[in-house]
Amino acid sequence: MNDYYQDLGVSRDAGPEDIKRAYRKLARKLHPDVNAGPEAEEEFKKVSQAYDVLSDPEKRRAFDAGADPYGGAAAGGFGQGFSFSDIMDAFFTNAGAGGGGRGPRSRQRRGQDALIRLDLDLAQAVFGAERELTIDTAVACGTCHGDGAQPGSGTRTCDVCGGRGEVQQVQRSFLGQVMTSRPCTACQGYGTVIANPCFECSGDGRVRTRRTLKIRVPAGVDTGTRIQLAGEGEVGAGAGPAGDLYVEIAVTAHETFQRRGDDLHCSFELPMTSAALGTTIKLDTFDGMTDLEIKPGTQSGDVITLRGKGVTHLRGTGRGDLIVHASVLTPTRLTGEQEALLRQLAEMRGEERSDGRLTPVNHGLFGKLRDAFLGK
Repeated sequence: MNDYYQDLGVSRDAGPEDIKRAYRKLARKLHPDVNAGPEAEEEFKKVSQAYDVLSDPEKRRAFDAGADPYGGAAAGGFGQGFSFSDIMDAFFTNAGAGGGGRGPRSRQRRGQDALIRLDLDLAQAVFGAERELTIDTAVACGTCHGDGAQPGSGTRTCDVCGGRGEVQQVQRSFLGQVMTSRPCTACQGYGTVIANPCFECSGDGRVRTRRTLKIRVPAGVDTGTRIQLAGEGEVGAGAGPAGDLYVEIAVTAHETFQRRGDDLHCSFELPMTSAALGTTIKLDTFDGMTDLEIKPGTQSGDVITLRGKGVTHLRGTGRGDLIVHASVLTPTRLTGEQEALLRQLAEMRGEERSDGRLTPVNHGLFGKLRDAFLGK
């Protein structure tokens, strides 16, 4: 006689829950649908017989007393009184999984999210803007209002599954009859059938159309920024909830200003005489015309910062800066009189270098102090 306790791997004082837990573990491992082969099949029969005996109080007492738990039944004849639901419990989490219980599924499904691109110029990105979007999307059918049936016809209970949304199939195996469930193909698992589909949407409950909506673009957006509009995506099938609409921003290049973070940069060309003498120029910014003071002695590469004239901070308050880069123009064509005047100026400043000596690119602090002291 087999040692059923050893077959299940439990002690002789194991309780019903311990026995059931041990059997489930072995059944998942040895079931022929999971582990093919004659050896696994024989092992599965052995642990099933052990569970059949140890889970039945009368059979267990007979076995513990050294008697035949089947009262003389043939070896291997453990089918009497064996509950096949115990095997199903090893593979399904709910007690009714072997006989259905999932029920019909809803025709309503959430709609898909949508993504569109919106081009903005730099000024709109700086201050924000209100734009109008035209999108092609799915909306609820106006004829059937989303239920997919012709008005007044509705739906009827599926004749195949009786409204359960699934059908049961009985198969025979070496353990006996096995009952499985699968979605009903007649109603696609809905439990109901649309007898007269809507002519407008063909039973889907939605149609594609073009619609227009307004969007407020916040100040400070940049290329790659995404704006989420909840519930503005596609309507789901069966009048299900709509998905979301995502608007991805693309800021076009500006002919004057370049954006770096929340700062704006631009360059301006300055005649040599204006750079030397200083002047005031008019700069056209996003805030209007601004007077830009050029200090005497301005060099190429010098920057002038206009505070708070840049891009609005997307998260926070205030704005970035407008940074203006100076570029001094050196004349390339001079008249005879202009050349004579420049030579005279160079002589007066001691800047003629007849010996062709080289000067450092960067004089440093002491060089600048010397030039200031000499009036250069």
